[in-house]
Amino acid sequence: MRWLMSLGERTRPDMPRFAECPTPGQVRALALAEDFGHLLFVRREWRQVYGEELTAWAAQMQADDISALPADLITAWEWEGDVIRLDTEPGGYVRVSDYRDMPVRPSVSARAGTGTQLWTTRS
Repeated sequence: MRWLMSLGERTRPDMPRFAECPTPGQVRALALAEDFGHLLFVRREWRQVYGEELTAWAAQMQADDISALPADLITAWEWEGDVIRLDTEPGGYVRVSDYRDMPVRPSVSARAGTGTQLWTTRS
């Protein structure tokens, strides 16, 4: 099992904390890491590319190659990809929200992006 993380999309200016969870085929940036802690290093890189205020969604998935994700994983992402939310807080801190034990998670929807940037970390 590895951690798959997608860059969230803040599409509701009227709701600044709202962030959609795009599927891996529709996201602007995607990361695959062996350890959850590695995702924090990827987020730091994403902040340099996409700006200070960003949200990411992560989940543990069975995946070996980020450039060739299985179709069933992409389908499952819509229902399972929004279990861990990572938000940048003032001062560069990261707020991690874990929804794995919640019966009903926050409502999010997929949105088409423009070209996926793939990120991989290795231990």
